Amino acid sequence: MLKGILLVFFGACSFGILSTFVKLAYHDGYSLGDVTGTQAFFGAVILWVLFFFQSRTSKVKNKEIKLITPWWKMVLAGTCTGLVSVFYYQSVKLVPNSVAIILLMQFIWMSILLEFIIYKKKPAGLQFLSILLVLTGTVLASGMVEANIESLSLKGIGFGLLAAISYAGFLLLSGRIGNEYPALKKSALMISGACILIFILFPPMFLFNGALNGSLLKWGLIISIFGTVIPPLFYAEGVPRIGTALSSILSAAELPVAVMMAGFVLQEQVSLLRWIGVCVILSAMVLPNLKYLKLKGFNHREH
Repeated sequence: MLKGILLVFFGACSFGILSTFVKLAYHDGYSLGDVTGTQAFFGAVILWVLFFFQSRTSKVKNKEIKLITPWWKMVLAGTCTGLVSVFYYQSVKLVPNSVAIILLMQFIWMSILLEFIIYKKKPAGLQFLSILLVLTGTVLASGMVEANIESLSLKGIGFGLLAAISYAGFLLLSGRIGNEYPALKKSALMISGACILIFILFPPMFLFNGALNGSLLKWGLIISIFGTVIPPLFYAEGVPRIGTALSSILSAAELPVAVMMAGFVLQEQVSLLRWIGVCVILSAMVLPNLKYLKLKGFNHREH
């Protein structure tokens, strides 16, 4: 149980610190194409190497698994995570780091809305309350109350919301297709799809123009490890151990970590009011899972 909790927690923290390193890469003069391209490229390479290494060194003979989902559908679904990187990192470039992560967190209510539109799954009463809390928390945590709206880039806000929509789509797809694949192979296929999309949008000139001789190699490796390697692997191992409800609550660690990194590393101003907004959004993530946690607690007591 403890191992599962730690894995999911550190996976969420890994996502949380990601945008800070992206901002630092921008400070070194690298472009959106450089940052997203190196993340996807190195991420795909690392995941495929880990998968083949695992396949070769596994002492237990793998059982024949009937693959229902064609590999190309996994690659196609991975383009959603590629869009998340493109839109989110563009948002990070245009608005403060702490604002970008708040905008990304809108995937909470967007996921509920998409599920209703596509699968006709009606949201529960607590989910409606969660949506209201997320919207309220966003206004507070983004600093819109304290600052003039003109000081925030509307284009940056738009890209942040597009990242949230893409992330909601990614979650919807990844939870419903390819679950029969080994975790490493599924992650590698999806990140490969993201890599192909990003290379189409931004031809990988960094592979030929000598940019990797500078600090781009360092930032690319860091961003790929924290963004495309650690989270999916930690989640694949940790979530089955502790269940979806507790995992969603622990995943909220991404938000305060991102805001803390923005304050301490990037020296962005994070006021008390913005921290209150963070707490409101965290409560929105906890509320829909309360009944499941209570049921789980009662089940443990009965046993």
